[in-house]
Amino acid sequence: MLLRAPQPVPLRKRWSFWFQWVPTPRSTPFTFGYLVVLLGTTLLLRFASSTLTDKLLLLSSTDAHNLWRRPLTSLLTSALWLADGGWLTYAAIFAVLVAPLERRFGAGRTALVFFSGHVLATLATELPVMALISNGVLPTSAGRWLDIGVSYGFFTTAGALVFQLRGRLRIAAVAAVELFIALIYVTDDPGSLESIVTVLGHLCAAQFGLLFWGARLRGARPPAPPVEPPVARPRLVGAGAEA
Repeated sequence: MLLRAPQPVPLRKRWSFWFQWVPTPRSTPFTFGYLVVLLGTTLLLRFASSTLTDKLLLLSSTDAHNLWRRPLTSLLTSALWLADGGWLTYAAIFAVLVAPLERRFGAGRTALVFFSGHVLATLATELPVMALISNGVLPTSAGRWLDIGVSYGFFTTAGALVFQLRGRLRIAAVAAVELFIALIYVTDDPGSLESIVTVLGHLCAAQFGLLFWGARLRGARPPAPPVEPPVARPRLVGAGAEA
């Protein structure tokens, strides 16, 4: 019996396998559009004057002081900036944790999951800080630190995405998300108030996505594909017909 040698996979098919995970305007419009916005704000931070960028970040920060003075502005704009400017890193994270949820449940639901987690985790961590400052437990300086970024949103989508898995795979994915959160904490500045608030926000966002959104999305139907208009076929004229 002759055994045939395995045929090499064409380079085009190999590239198409990997490119199917890349966010695109058609397959994942929310993820793609959001990354474009983040790229724009990252370039703004890189090339604009420090006077302008410092003012914009101050208005967008969701620290306790800013939330008290301008809650809507800070909540709506704080997720438009990247704290460390590492856009390529976040693009990879969005491709893994946000785009798959959008492919399955659509742009509208994904945006709702993302921003609801961002708002909830922000309020759940900053409102207690505001209360502790008001009661004199924490100094007023504890409410004036730069709090921007998208991590609460993508940890919420990660939790919702993990819930869609089953069995041991779900347990392993939950452990991976929790380990990722712990890694961020220990590599930041463990023990500082900012790090404690941030890690609590990450945990709150992930559990919110897992326990609240996960079950609700599992029972939801995926969005129907867009209906393409019928293509008009040319009318054939018989040989004996008049032109």
